[in-house]
Amino acid sequence: MNDSAPLITDWPTLLVIYTFIVGGIYFVKAKTPMGKMFNYIPPIIWVYFLPMLGTSIGLFPQASPLYDWVKRLLLPSSLVLLLLSVDLKSLARLGPKALGTMLFGTLGVVVGAPIALLIFKSWLPPDTWMGMGALSGSWIGGSSNMVAIKESIGTPEGIFGVMIVVDTVVGYGWMGIVMSLAVFQDRLDRHYGVDRQIIDDLNRRMEDFHQKSKRPTEFVDLAVIFAVGLAGGLISLRVGDWLPPIGEIISSFGWAIILSTFVGIGLSFTRISRLEAAGASHVGNLFLYLLLTTIGAQADLRAVLDAPLFLLVGVVWLFIHGAFLFLGGRLLKAPMFLIATGSQANIGGVVSAPIVASVYQPSLAPVGLLMGVAGNIVGLYAGLLCATLLSWVA
Repeated sequence: MNDSAPLITDWPTLLVIYTFIVGGIYFVKAKTPMGKMFNYIPPIIWVYFLPMLGTSIGLFPQASPLYDWVKRLLLPSSLVLLLLSVDLKSLARLGPKALGTMLFGTLGVVVGAPIALLIFKSWLPPDTWMGMGALSGSWIGGSSNMVAIKESIGTPEGIFGVMIVVDTVVGYGWMGIVMSLAVFQDRLDRHYGVDRQIIDDLNRRMEDFHQKSKRPTEFVDLAVIFAVGLAGGLISLRVGDWLPPIGEIISSFGWAIILSTFVGIGLSFTRISRLEAAGASHVGNLFLYLLLTTIGAQADLRAVLDAPLFLLVGVVWLFIHGAFLFLGGRLLKAPMFLIATGSQANIGGVVSAPIVASVYQPSLAPVGLLMGVAGNIVGLYAGLLCATLLSWVA
């Protein structure tokens, strides 16, 4: 690690650079031939590690007023915007098999974490439980939950950097395994006597979802999106400051995170949810990725050298998740399509769950999206429960 004074310290310049990093990465992914490399190393990893590399070589500071400002305002705001389009009625129409299968996967993540920590605890640093607590958020709904839980329980930046590695290597490895099983889905469903009629039912139920379309973003849309997101985040912060903390698990900022999810879900029942058609979730993701750049800038690149043992912890953890998921799916007589999609709705969230769903049933990618949204909703609360169990084991 470079111990000299960083080259760039003023926060406006840092904000411009970190915004440029996010924009540049996604421009390369979407608009250039080099975008294929993101099939192997996802954009979110570049968003995190480029600022970390900049700090390690002395370009960026490990501490800045910008980092605290971005965390306190943009994280709650991003959650409000990401949950703005939640359609709980559509989620309910998926039926008990779909949601039940996904929740078995959630249970596997919550139970698997303390078991894996118990097995390897004597070889791991004391703050490992905090890193695993943050990772449980990513493995129950996606990266927004990971960052939210990380901030709620105060996960140190070093151990968080290692968990980013585990999330990528083990998480995407698991996704590859899940997709590879698609060729066996018919055989497995016949072997276990699964009624495939639910697939046809889901196809019909998703017709309305397929008919929804995006519309061009107007200035008023963008203005209202920013106003709703930032105001919802700020109100959550102010109310969170009034609520008492609960041990080491839920701080005043943790309350703000929980409240922001309620605000987002509450607004999803109003006409404001129509802002999703104009790109509300894109603005929410931009806020989230800017936060990730500042988190990366605070991390120590040397922590990655500790990753091998943590990778093994992650493998054991996901093995337990898979066992719970498969046994739960068999109990519910769910088809492999729902088992695979339910797993990725936990481990990957709204980004990759539709991908896995389309591998199994090309016309049912929206089912993966809805199950991913369900994982995003329960992920924060299940992740906090998982962090509590981990703290007991630690």
